[in-house]
Amino acid sequence: MDLADAVLLLAAGLAAGTVNAVAGGGSLITFPALLAVGLPPVPANVSNSVAIFPGYGAAVAGSRVDLPRGRLLITLVPTTIVGALAGAALLLVTPARAFEVVVPFLVLGATAVLAFQDPLRRLVGHPRDLPPRRRAVTLQAMVALAAVYGGYFGAAVGVMLVAGLALVLDATLARVSAVKNLLSAVIGLTTVVVFAIAGPVNWAAVALIAPATLVGGYAGARLVRRLPPVILKAVIVLFGTTIGLYLLWRAFR
Repeated sequence: MDLADAVLLLAAGLAAGTVNAVAGGGSLITFPALLAVGLPPVPANVSNSVAIFPGYGAAVAGSRVDLPRGRLLITLVPTTIVGALAGAALLLVTPARAFEVVVPFLVLGATAVLAFQDPLRRLVGHPRDLPPRRRAVTLQAMVALAAVYGGYFGAAVGVMLVAGLALVLDATLARVSAVKNLLSAVIGLTTVVVFAIAGPVNWAAVALIAPATLVGGYAGARLVRRLPPVILKAVIVLFGTTIGLYLLWRAFR
């Protein structure tokens, strides 16, 4: 790895940490960068999952004042861990092609859910009007699906989490984003453990990207707290649509 490769990975890590904290999808910056410096797809994907984890931790630190208190996070964390473990196992033991075809539609679908959040809420009911049991089951199912996806590939997992959480939680988008940051960090930590033990991690690339994601993640989380909700939603929808179309192009090119 020469100096130009190192600079590319550092810049990609800084940008990815910022994007992940604001909207999610930063992996689609670091993953192509890892491919560009010569890593094969599976080692690039595994190394990417390990490298971006510190950025999620920094995003949690930057948005901690918006995290809700109470039992919500306690009930969601175990579901997130189990889902991420399942996704990581899928990556290591199954062919990637089938999931690659499904991933773009998951991302675009999640983005559409967020974009049309208000009409969907009128259709299925506002979160505060849903029966508690139905709201809890729906929330757990959405988090589990996002965690499986995050363990397998991870790109745009933040978009998927924000879309699902915003539809079910009666909370501001900044607070939803804070919950997204925490659950993304849990997914990241789970995959780090699995891939560090059983995955083909390129630790030199991780050592370059990970510190940069710390800086970008903290800065991005602070930015989220200053963005008006309408602008924040527009940014997330734009990122989600772009990422989904990019993945669709990669899957069927």
